Amino acid sequence: MIPIRELRHIIESSFLPMTCTCEYTPGGTLTIEVSDPRTGQVDLLVVGVSTQSLVSVRAINELIASLRAELTANQEWFERHHNHPSGLPKTHKS
Repeated sequence: MIPIRELRHIIESSFLPMTCTCEYTPGGTLTIEVSDPRTGQVDLLVVGVSTQSLVSVRAINELIASLRAELTANQEWFERHHNHPSGLPKTHKS
């Protein structure tokens, strides 16, 4: 198994220039928070990520890819809804 300290470093550095913090809980899970360093806005918060399956570089890369996809989806949702007071998505005229 990859030491927790190293695992945290790999995950946290994978989201630069965003701010990412990984907190290891006594139950053997991670809480991962990714935020905008300029505004402090949390763009992704994942609680209860099991570390038991994160035993290889491939498994860690798959986790990071999944987290990045979720982060992108969150940012896109926020962009659509935050910039429009009605909360309705943008519409494109043909």
